[in-house]
Amino acid sequence: MKEKNDLMDKIISLCKRRGFIFPGSEIYGGLANSYDYGPLGAELFNNIRNLWWKKMVQQRLDMVGIRGPIIMNPKVWEASGHINNFTDPLVECKVCHMRLRSDKKEEITAHEAMHKGKTVEWTDPKNFNLLFKTFIGTTEDSKSTAYLRGETAQTMFTDFKLVQESMRRKLPFGIAQVGRSFRNEITTGNAIFRMKEFTIAELEYFVKPGEDDAAFEDWLSYQQEFFIDDLKLKKENIKTVELPKDELAHYSKRTVDTYYKFPFGWDEIAGHANRTDYDLKNHMELSGADLKYKDEAAGEEFIPYVVEPTFGLDRIMLAVLLDAYTETEARSGKEDAVHEMEVTLKLPKELAPIKVAVLPLSKKEPLTAQGTEIVKKLQQHWMCQYDETGSIGKRYRRQDEIGTPYCITVDFETATDQAVTVRDRDTMAQERVKIDDIENYFKEKLMD
Repeated sequence: MKEKNDLMDKIISLCKRRGFIFPGSEIYGGLANSYDYGPLGAELFNNIRNLWWKKMVQQRLDMVGIRGPIIMNPKVWEASGHINNFTDPLVECKVCHMRLRSDKKEEITAHEAMHKGKTVEWTDPKNFNLLFKTFIGTTEDSKSTAYLRGETAQTMFTDFKLVQESMRRKLPFGIAQVGRSFRNEITTGNAIFRMKEFTIAELEYFVKPGEDDAAFEDWLSYQQEFFIDDLKLKKENIKTVELPKDELAHYSKRTVDTYYKFPFGWDEIAGHANRTDYDLKNHMELSGADLKYKDEAAGEEFIPYVVEPTFGLDRIMLAVLLDAYTETEARSGKEDAVHEMEVTLKLPKELAPIKVAVLPLSKKEPLTAQGTEIVKKLQQHWMCQYDETGSIGKRYRRQDEIGTPYCITVDFETATDQAVTVRDRDTMAQERVKIDDIENYFKEKLMD
């Protein structure tokens, strides 16, 4: 367990030191479950999000995307069941009055150990609603009460008819959205794994009743394909878990969660649910709107069933970082690294925050001018960095630590042969490439 905790500590340290993840509001002592994504974290997150959108929307003819608001009419959450059912069971320690989720047995055990031999008694579990409440307007009363959305799904249900008619869609088809959701989480820890404000990428796939089971299986396979083939997570670190009937959400006929093997144990990074007609039917009843689908060819109308693959992008980003983290013996120069381990983030090229780093061998002209010219040219296509500070070995190691796939060295021969040396992060192979060919070279390498 100590080794696993060490890995998590190493990732957290690397992320802060290299600009991936910072504690939120740190100058004021921070805030539990709150984190900021630094420059490299923002790039990595955007790359994961964009890859998801490409896979789930752009590459499919049966998908469209929308972008809905964080604050919706509160009746939405009444119809969805979140006001009554979106709860966690909490117990309170009678010694220190700290509250924990009663279903997190390991956390309860760890808390009891903190009291060093004292007998710890707990209150009976009470349900705690996870929705964040807010108020609209100048008064704070029941009439002005609203909620920050607890999931992104509801916009796709309330807009179902508008999307279907405006886009002239026939079943089956899906609506996707990526956006912030909010849950008043009590349990803390494990960095960005559990936050009060997080990003969900999910889609609602609408089908004719009776065709939902087949669609469920198809999307489950497609979901796993995204983790293994697109994100390139290691197969041994991914598993699916079928939820028993007594653990299903209030809207679900069937749910299969995807778990990742984190240093702190297996835990959820994605879900896949058959929501049947629960949401559309409830919205019809409460709003009075007609959300039925009219099949003109068959001469019938009905409420569609819905299959919902959901992805926790922040948790997936943590999984990507952990999967990519690699330690090796010193390999990029021994001047300051004798007997030291070197860290490489072996991120897939598509996900790497920086695709190419340009490193002039010297701060002197003409190397710096040539390096600047090259980076300006490559920045038109990819995120790049320019670094002229420190020995070339140190600069290689800095780029290895942030996952940069390629480094360009501008050396003293460049002015003569108009060529640079390109170093591959994973193989350490070096190749001489003409400056005039450099754009096409990386288009080929980065489009693999």
